[in-house]
Amino acid sequence: MIETQTKEVEKAVLVGLARGSNKREEVAQSLDELGRLAFSAGAKVIDRRIQVRGKIDPAYFIGRGLVSQLKEQLQTNGANCVIFDDTLSPAQQRNLENRLEAKVIDRPILILDIFASRARTRAAKLQVELAQLDYTLPRLTGAWVHFSRQYGGIGSKGPGETQLEIDRRQVRTKISHLKKRLAKLDLQRNSQRKQRQSLFKVALVGYTNAGKSTLFNLLTKSQVSTADMLFTTLDSTTRTMSTQYPVQVLISDTVGFIKKLPHQLVESFKSTLEEVSNADLLLQVVDASAPDLVERIRHTRDVIKEIGADQVPYILIYNKTDLCTDFVPLESSKADWLSISAGEKTGIAALQGELVLRCEKFLGQNH
Repeated sequence: MIETQTKEVEKAVLVGLARGSNKREEVAQSLDELGRLAFSAGAKVIDRRIQVRGKIDPAYFIGRGLVSQLKEQLQTNGANCVIFDDTLSPAQQRNLENRLEAKVIDRPILILDIFASRARTRAAKLQVELAQLDYTLPRLTGAWVHFSRQYGGIGSKGPGETQLEIDRRQVRTKISHLKKRLAKLDLQRNSQRKQRQSLFKVALVGYTNAGKSTLFNLLTKSQVSTADMLFTTLDSTTRTMSTQYPVQVLISDTVGFIKKLPHQLVESFKSTLEEVSNADLLLQVVDASAPDLVERIRHTRDVIKEIGADQVPYILIYNKTDLCTDFVPLESSKADWLSISAGEKTGIAALQGELVLRCEKFLGQNH
């Protein structure tokens, strides 16, 4: 596995860029989530800064005045890391680290770091490493700039490769090797899926920490890991709905989604997420108490579309309704919906009954 960049983080400052004053509240909510991500990675957030700016600075992403303020703050507070809520270009990250004399990371590498620390199965570890390498490849330039000069004179021709070119070739070779290993695992998954072809398959999908794994445990009498923390689940787990029901329903728990999910992760986890696109029904679990509920639903639908599962029928499952007694379902949503509290175990019987009805209808159409 690649060494991740956040293991030594102790004190961090979060930075978000609002492109227009009307975006400030949206960026503030995103920084709330970034703070939870930082906590999940082991960082202590000591401050957060939002800059309202019309356009991105090509060299530093943020304005140079804020860069100077950040440097002073880091020196005063003893912080050693700045975490940006948006993706930085390799040049921006390098420029900021040189100017701030501190570690600079962005949301994608922070999420990759969390995934790396949570991966348990062989497939998950390979998928995370592939995503890390894909992210790292364009960022190698700065790491090897001191090796990249070509010197003239006798004996300078050599093999004709700079250290940077050698390193890039090694990374590409590793990426190719990982893809081949994942392809072998895909063959095993496809074999298992063929055996389940005639069964009614349900996949739990949704934003990270929406309560999917807690609901999965209730429906299947399983004990997969749950925690009030982002990205507790990375591996798809499939079980049968508890046996007291008259039909066999296969239920899969899947990795949670999040805003600005690194494209490299979506790509590397596509084989795992095929449990979603091959399902007969999706249970899109949402945290009914989340202040940005509409945004979370939209981001989940965007990822579902990206993996080619937007045509699969789905039910919106409003979870954690015990945390919002005045809950009202979204009028704008045309999807079927149910309200539950997996934590309080309310509404589960109605959901199980709906799954049985859907399964019986499926079996009637296919036999």
